[in-house]
Amino acid sequence: MHNLSILIAASEVVPFAKSGGLADVAGALPKALAALGHDVRVVMPCYASIDKALYGLKPLEGALGVPMGVMGEAWAGVYESVLPQSTVKIYFIEHQGFFGRKGLYDEEGQGYADNDNRFIFFSRAVMQLAKKLRFRPDVIHVNDWHTALIPVLLNTVYANDADFKGTGTLLSLHNLQHQGKFYKGAMDVLGVGWEHFNASELEEYDGVNFLKGGIVHADAFNAVSQKYAQEICTPEFGWGLDGLIRDKSYKLYGIVNGVDYEEWSPAVDTFIPARFDSDDLSGKAVCKEALQHRFGLAVKSDVPLIGFVGRLAEQKGIALIATIIEKLLQLELQIVLLGAGEKWAEHFFSQLASRYPSKFACYIGYDNELAHTIEAGSDLFLMPSLFEPCGLNQIYSLRYGTVPIVRATGGLDDTIENYNSANRSGTGFKFYDATPEALQATVEWAVDTWYHDKEGFKKLRDNGMLQRFSWHEAAIAYENLYRHIVAGRHGSKEQESR
Repeated sequence: MHNLSILIAASEVVPFAKSGGLADVAGALPKALAALGHDVRVVMPCYASIDKALYGLKPLEGALGVPMGVMGEAWAGVYESVLPQSTVKIYFIEHQGFFGRKGLYDEEGQGYADNDNRFIFFSRAVMQLAKKLRFRPDVIHVNDWHTALIPVLLNTVYANDADFKGTGTLLSLHNLQHQGKFYKGAMDVLGVGWEHFNASELEEYDGVNFLKGGIVHADAFNAVSQKYAQEICTPEFGWGLDGLIRDKSYKLYGIVNGVDYEEWSPAVDTFIPARFDSDDLSGKAVCKEALQHRFGLAVKSDVPLIGFVGRLAEQKGIALIATIIEKLLQLELQIVLLGAGEKWAEHFFSQLASRYPSKFACYIGYDNELAHTIEAGSDLFLMPSLFEPCGLNQIYSLRYGTVPIVRATGGLDDTIENYNSANRSGTGFKFYDATPEALQATVEWAVDTWYHDKEGFKKLRDNGMLQRFSWHEAAIAYENLYRHIVAGRHGSKEQESR
């Protein structure tokens, strides 16, 4: 089979810029696809926060003209580099007016008022860059609302462009909650014609919905786990688009994200106090003690330590945790929390730490080294998300012998098998209802297992450490989907020519 030319467009890519899981995928998947022999290029915005010297960004000759409808033609600079530890080329679209700011999408929690124009510009620039490079992609893989207009542009403005003859599109949904909803005047900048402003394409409640347009126009779209692909067809998880998604479900797929085990593995992790693996867990005990020291907790090896790393946002189930945490702290256990987000939560957990200094500690903010140490030093890991498209921390936890406690939703349900004490199978503890009572009962079950079923807990830990969710597997699944899209595109072109 011939190798594919793949163009991946994303608003954030590790290590250059990150706000969530999208960046991890956009940084890892291209390398795994290139390892399969494909010609992969990545494009992202050149944010002010990116250190050009550190990452070896080199300017491409000549400016890039970007049509912006009623705003006229805008001009972009283009920089080039490679993804770390690879030969995969990544291009950065520079525009001081749009991207020369502190944040990626917002500042102080306030989204930029011109996010519509910023990402119309970026989407248009991706198409223009492909032409400039004379790169003819078999597939353009776009991600979330920021680049969801590319399939719309391909089917309209670029429909008869020879450079994109036969090019297909895949739209990946990393979080359906954010859809890119804007004032309808964005249509005049997008420049695809007002005939596409209708309820079947871009229009929603007299505004424009970028993600809706992408779902309608993409050749296929996927969620980042099988379970999330099912969930987004329902009102509870569909964020108002469930009807459309059910209607388009014939082109919906689910592919679980992989994990970069070169970074997230206790056998090679450079951030943790001692390395370890499934055949020798002595290093894990060292990490636990270091974590207790780091947070000023009582240094005890015989008490279960529960970790939480994540955004302090409603989606992550922090209200559930806040409701029951004082009851949990009556048990013989310790809890550490790392994260930032909603102000009430930052305040609440900080106050709590001062009241239970030997049992609860928190770090408000993000610290990558500390995140690794929490994964390595904890006995249990808490992820009670209300929804979770894929989730990565529960997969990291498995590898570090840190048994996950999760709500059975999205990727958490796909990647964690519930503990069965009868035959000691499973990799974690799951609960189903998003209620404080269900979470409390499950944490108590996990703690009870730690104290009274030591063999069972050891088996859970061993089972988890053997699990692998590799990018190689995920890349093969994407490769198959790309080939399906390309075959479909060529099939429809043949029918048109008959």
